[in-house]
Amino acid sequence: MPEVLVLDSKEDGAALVAGHIAALVREHPSTTLGVATGSTPLPVYSALGEHASGGLDFSRASAFALDEYVGLPDGHPESYRAVIDREVTQRLGMDPEHVHVPDGSAIGIETAGDRYERALIAHGGVDVQLLGIGSTGHLGFNEPGSSFASLTRVKTLTEQTRRDNARFFSSLDEVPMHCVTQGLGTILRARHLVLLAFGEGKADAVAAAVEGPVSSSMPGSAIQLHPHVTVVLDPAAASALQHGDYYRWAQDNKPDWQGI
Repeated sequence: MPEVLVLDSKEDGAALVAGHIAALVREHPSTTLGVATGSTPLPVYSALGEHASGGLDFSRASAFALDEYVGLPDGHPESYRAVIDREVTQRLGMDPEHVHVPDGSAIGIETAGDRYERALIAHGGVDVQLLGIGSTGHLGFNEPGSSFASLTRVKTLTEQTRRDNARFFSSLDEVPMHCVTQGLGTILRARHLVLLAFGEGKADAVAAAVEGPVSSSMPGSAIQLHPHVTVVLDPAAASALQHGDYYRWAQDNKPDWQGI
């Protein structure tokens, strides 16, 4: 079962995760982070930026993004390459050559997934993978029905996911129909998964992912198959969990040396 930590606020959760990552980078400067987009991980990047401003050197660290839209023009502000550059690379002072994002160019899209898989494997994989979870239960852009063995590939977004992401665009019509996303099998290769969820709107998806049956109908449930998963929630996101009292008891009585 994943470790579930319930913090008083998303800021507290972000500070906890950022502190863990900062300690890891301090001990292992060439740490590789798996970075997600969307609004959920932004407080973590902000907190990591404070560590960088305080002198922590991220220049030897690497990052691999979970996904990218297909077909957005170069330099589009909502391309995930642009988002990662703003929120991670520049904020943390990372070497841009060490930050990798799937190629969402329409030309050559047939091989984009295979190329990204090869890059991940050649690099040696991801040490800590940050994840959000969508209202449909998706991880990355692995929508319901995705195979747990799936690797990086082109996927068609559901209308619900497109509606959820429309807030970043001028209209729903501008939200791309396709993406390149790491598969669930790719995500599960990371050495440590950290899933963050904040707000009541994520409560049902969190409960299904953590406590429900392992099923391709709930892609988030794939985390139950991983040996090292930390789920970081605020009280609203934890509100539908059946075993919330136990999670808080375990959290309050956890040995300090275990970390997350």
